[in-house]
Parts: sequence; structure tokens; C-alpha cells
Amino acid sequence: MPNPNHAPPSFRAGELTDPKLTAALKTLELTVRRRLDGVLHGDHLGLIPGPGSEPGEARIYQPGDDVRQMDWSVTARTTNPHVRQMIADRELETWIVVDLSASLDFGTALCQKRDLAIAAAAAVTHLTSGGGNRIGAVVATGDRLVRIPARSGRVHAQSLLRDIATTPHAADGVRGDLKAGIESLRRPQRKRGLAVIISDFLGDIDWQRSLRAISARHDLLAVEVLDPRDLTLPDVGDIVLHDPETGRTREFSVTSTLRADYAAAAEQHRTQVEQALRSCGAPVLPLRTDRDWIADVVRFVSTRRHSFGAPTGGVPRQ
Repeated sequence: MPNPNHAPPSFRAGELTDPKLTAALKTLELTVRRRLDGVLHGDHLGLIPGPGSEPGEARIYQPGDDVRQMDWSVTARTTNPHVRQMIADRELETWIVVDLSASLDFGTALCQKRDLAIAAAAAVTHLTSGGGNRIGAVVATGDRLVRIPARSGRVHAQSLLRDIATTPHAADGVRGDLKAGIESLRRPQRKRGLAVIISDFLGDIDWQRSLRAISARHDLLAVEVLDPRDLTLPDVGDIVLHDPETGRTREFSVTSTLRADYAAAAEQHRTQVEQALRSCGAPVLPLRTDRDWIADVVRFVSTRRHSFGAPTGGVPRQ
């Protein structure tokens, strides 16, 4: 049985009056700080230990190292393959693309996917905003694109989360546009840093080329927000389903065959998403509405730090 204490606060439209919103954001901040403090050490380490931009010392090549970092002069001199380690920038600029399309206004477990997306943004903000680091965001709903400039400081971080949480819900029948959110990071050209994409990644995978272009200049992280019903259908007999991104409503009789076909299609799509993200060099952090999301974040960060230099890829599926 899922523990309701592991759920992020709700940010549904009926709870966005100022006192309730302030209380919800405060609760979220305290939860994140209490359970994520100590995951990072030092003021200038980001969520993902990136390669940096200043040349450092050379070391022996290990399987999984980026071949673009090969130090050919040292390799030729020693006859052993070496890579040149890079020193991280003192200040990091992080940009979060938050997908708040209509498909995220859904949840059958501890919370809606929208709540979990906002919680993920709060975790990224906490883990990357120290030591003068700057953080900005782009919120994509399908019918609007909200840009929040990158700045440093706790006041800005709180304002950024407030702006994300109060972004109006997409109208019924409006398709999400994750590609537009990712494209907005390309112009104007931004300082090299970290780009975090938070989405359920449902729908067409038309964003792959845009994300690959971003990866040429930035380190990437993909946060996949899912609900159990995105993966499987319950055995409930007759059911009416509504697609908020197309506005279509259909009635189905849930049979064992339909459940199997649905699960197979969902697994195939998720595999395609994972392959597309991996081809762009983006590790995947999966979060689910029926799990302890903070524990998943801690596990992901710890795994990335212990396996720094390993091939890029997602954490094991849950």
C-alpha cells in the first residue's frame, strides 16, 4: 500500500489561492531539503557530475568514457589510451523544461503527474541552485510557453517554483508541445550548463532532433513522470476514457486481450522514449505517482555519482 506521506503536495486549480499555495510550496521545500541535504557535497556540484569545460589531468581510458575526451598526445607518448579530465565550471546554469500539458493533469495513486512534475522541479532547483548557480525554466502547456529567466538566489528559486505551480492548465483538446519547450533553449544561445526535461513523454517523439542539438552544448537529464495507468489498465469491465489532448471520449469494455495490447503498446512506447533519450546522451530519472519520489531521486543521484564515467542510460525500471 503506498504511503501518503511520500506524496508531494497537491497543486490543483482549486488550491492555488495564495495562502494555500504558499503553504504547499513551503511543505515541498522542507520535504526536499530535509531528505536531500547531504546528497551533494560542496557548493558547486550539480545534480549530474558533468565533464566541465576546463582541461585537467589525463587518466587511463576506462570502458564507457567519452571518446571525444581522448588525449591523443598522451596516448601516443604512453602507448596506452588516455582521456583528458575536465574541471567543472565554478558556476552552473541550469534550465528546466517542464511539460505541463493536459496529459499530466491525471493521477490515480498518491498524486497527479502535474504535482510530481512540480516536485521534481523543486528537487532539481534545490540540488543545483547553491553557490551562485543560476536556474531558469520553460513551462510548456501546448497552448502557451512560459519563460522564467535564469537567476541565482533562494528568493528567485521560490519565485520560479511559484510561477511553475501557478501556470494555467491547458485547455481541453490542446495537444502538448514538448518540442517547442526544448527548442526554446536553443535561441538565444545560452552558457554551457545543465538542461533538465520533465515530462511524461507521451505522444509523438518529435523532439529527438531538438534535444540532440541541445546535447551538443549542455549536459542533459530527463525526468520521466508516470502514473500506473500509463502502463497498465485495471480489470474494471466497461469504462469511459477521455483523452484531454484530443478532446475525444470513448467507451471500452476492458478485456484480457485489451489489457495485454495496452500494456504491450505502453512498454513499446516507453522503450522508444528511452532509446531516443539515450541517443541524445540523457540519463533518465523515472518518477511514479505510486512511489516515494524523493527516495527515487536520492537513489538516482547516488547511483550517478558512484558510476561517474559509466555509459549513459536510465536507472533500472521499477
